[in-house]
Amino acid sequence: MSPASTTRTKTHQGPSGLVKWAKRIILALVLYAVCSVLDRVKDRWYVLDPTHLHELAQNAVRAHPNDIHSIIPYIVSNLTAEYPASSRKIALNLDTSEWMLNNAGGAMGAMYIIHASITEYLIIFGTPLGTEGHSGVHTADDYFNVLIGEEWAFDPPKLEKEVYKPGDVHHLPRGHVKQYKMHEGCFALEYARGWIPPMLPFGFADVLSSTLDYWSFYRTVRITARENIRNLLIGKI
Repeated sequence: MSPASTTRTKTHQGPSGLVKWAKRIILALVLYAVCSVLDRVKDRWYVLDPTHLHELAQNAVRAHPNDIHSIIPYIVSNLTAEYPASSRKIALNLDTSEWMLNNAGGAMGAMYIIHASITEYLIIFGTPLGTEGHSGVHTADDYFNVLIGEEWAFDPPKLEKEVYKPGDVHHLPRGHVKQYKMHEGCFALEYARGWIPPMLPFGFADVLSSTLDYWSFYRTVRITARENIRNLLIGKI
């Protein structure tokens, strides 16, 4: 190929490449604008309230101190009374036998999903053995209501541990990170509000990279998807 042909080819490809990059930048700006608007209005899709859930957790602890087997039905029955299926505000999973192992951020426990939608989730999480790990960086505010046992947290540069006991709530703001530890026999009512789908990789990374517990992975995906669909069908985002 002659030098002239090479020059013509480069000249021809130049504007085409600029157009491609311009389209990508415009698409990125549009996506950013859409996400910004959705982030500003996401509050309208919340149904659950962190203050009410904290009060419910405290009432459960007072009614059944150190008895997780009674605390869970107490919480679920109160939620059912507050949000009956006939109200079509929110769909709740009432099958308290649907526990699954969960590894995330180096910590391991089991969880029961009470509610899962695009902007909220509510679970019971804990372990009789104790565990610790990284909180993860999340796109939602997380409220960890301790039901039994004790949770510790470490938030540098503060060099003293945070201690949360039954009836306490540990609020982790969106984007904040901590080290945390759940002592033996610690269970909590965990509520997250914000954008839930971007949090899923944190919950699945350990399965794909180390534990290879694909059965728990399958059950988690299946139940989470089922509950999201149930909520979308009644208009709960």
